[in-house]
Amino acid sequence: MKPAIRLLAVDIDGTLLDPGFQISPANLEALQRAHQASVEVVLVTGRRHTFALPIARQLGFDLWLISSNGAITKSLSGELFHRDLLPASTARKVCGHMLGFRGNTVLTFDVETRGALVLESDAEVRQILGRWLGKNADFVQLVVPLEDALTTDPVQLMFCGAIARMKEALTALAAGGFDSEITVLRTEYAHRDLSIVDVLNQGCSKGHALERWSRHRGIAREAIMAIGDNYNDVEMLEFAGRPVLMGNAAAELKQNGWAVTLSNAESGVAAAVEEALGR
Repeated sequence: MKPAIRLLAVDIDGTLLDPGFQISPANLEALQRAHQASVEVVLVTGRRHTFALPIARQLGFDLWLISSNGAITKSLSGELFHRDLLPASTARKVCGHMLGFRGNTVLTFDVETRGALVLESDAEVRQILGRWLGKNADFVQLVVPLEDALTTDPVQLMFCGAIARMKEALTALAAGGFDSEITVLRTEYAHRDLSIVDVLNQGCSKGHALERWSRHRGIAREAIMAIGDNYNDVEMLEFAGRPVLMGNAAAELKQNGWAVTLSNAESGVAAAVEEALGR
């Protein structure tokens, strides 16, 4: 028999949220039942902590968030467990190497004020992520050149744009010789022609953060279920004893042999959780 689930790690976008960016009643009820059954629920997201908070608060119980693809682990109240920042010196080198993508670049800092998100210009980013930029307007600061904002270590560098453009960015990053200094994670939404490339500190990922948290909690990986839908979830799914992929995930990810639940339009999180709880 499979061991009982003690920790449930759930991605947000494309997983917990439906295509309208809402938590379905079925998903909400399933996570609340898991919590009532003494299963710890952790949201694990590429969003920065502040941008993930409104989603987490809708669940109606206390929990921890692993945000920025594993760089930050904080409670709902802001208590910090771990922070894995990208050295400013490394960020400077990457910025210099990626000059051709300056209009696609966003620096993220772990602050709750204007300057949490730094761009040179918001023109290109607004075209591809207008909704996101609007919701984060109070935290955006324009700095030219971008390097002038690097007076402290950022959480990450983010490049965003059309899928073809971000494939060029990935190629450019691979040619930079930064392998020993950074982790590069990709999130892709084919139906929106949107790709996000995150540059984090070396060894930083959702999987590393989940492993660190589970050790802290004394929970074996066999008792962990992780649910995700995208390329930036791979390390988390590889670590979890019971990985579950959303039905809306890319066909390429479905070749990994992981269990596949329903899509995010069909409350796939609820289906996976109910099965794990034996209901």
